[in-house]
Amino acid sequence: MEKVSVIMPAYNAGGFIKESILGVLNQTYQDYHLYVIDDASTDNTAEVVKPFIHDRLTYIRNNTNQGVAETRNIAIEAARGDYIAFCDSDDVWHENKLARQVGILKTNRYDVVCSHYYTFENDPAQVKNYRGAGEIIAYKDMLKSNWIGNLTGMYNQRRVGKVYQSKVGHEDYVMWLSVLEKARNHLAYCIPEPLAFYRLSAQSLSGNKIKAADWQWQIYRRHLGLSYQKSCYLFFSYLYSAVMKRQ
Repeated sequence: MEKVSVIMPAYNAGGFIKESILGVLNQTYQDYHLYVIDDASTDNTAEVVKPFIHDRLTYIRNNTNQGVAETRNIAIEAARGDYIAFCDSDDVWHENKLARQVGILKTNRYDVVCSHYYTFENDPAQVKNYRGAGEIIAYKDMLKSNWIGNLTGMYNQRRVGKVYQSKVGHEDYVMWLSVLEKARNHLAYCIPEPLAFYRLSAQSLSGNKIKAADWQWQIYRRHLGLSYQKSCYLFFSYLYSAVMKRQ
C-alpha cells in the first residue's frame, strides 16, 4: 500500500500530460501511487498515458464525461495512501515536492501541507509569477482567499478522512475549506519555497474573473450559508487578496 496517493484528473490532456506524469514519477520520494482518471477524452490522452502504466500508476477512463470534481472523486475513492495529493494533467511538480511535504506531515503537527509555486505558460523553465502564502494558514484565512494551490496541497486522510469535491465553481477551494475544518487545530502548513509549477491557460486568465467572483459569492451564501453581512466582508477581502496576488 502506498504512503501517498496522487490524484490526476485528465481531459483532452494529450499535449501536456506526459510532462505532468514525469513530474510525479521523477520524485525523490517514491512511496506513492499515481491515479490518472481520464474523463472520456476525445484526443490522444489514453495513448500518451498507457506506456507509463505500471505498479505505481493506475489509469481509469470514464465512459462519459463527468466533470473535474467527479473525476477527482473517483480517484479519491480509489486512493489507499495515508496522504492524498493533487496534480492536474497540465501542471508540474518539483522533484522534491513529496519528500518535503511527507516530512512535514510525519511530524504530526499538521494534517495539511502545501507550498509556494510558480506559474508558467509553455515552459516551466520560463516562469511568469511566484505565488505564495503565509507559513501558517488558518481556516479563517482561507475564508478570505484560497491560499492553498490545489497542485501543492496534501492532507492526511487517516486523520481527516476522505474529503470529496462538490460540483460547484472553485471545487478545489471548497474541498480545502472542508479539509481545514476537520484538520488538527484547523491549520495548514505552507512550505515557503516553490515546489510546483502551475500552467496558465485561457481558462485561468482575466476573462474568467467575473465568473470566479460569482462562484466565490455563491460559496459564501449558498455553500457555507453565511449571513449577508459576513459574506460582504469576506467577499471584499477576497477581491483585495485577488488584486494583491497579481502584483
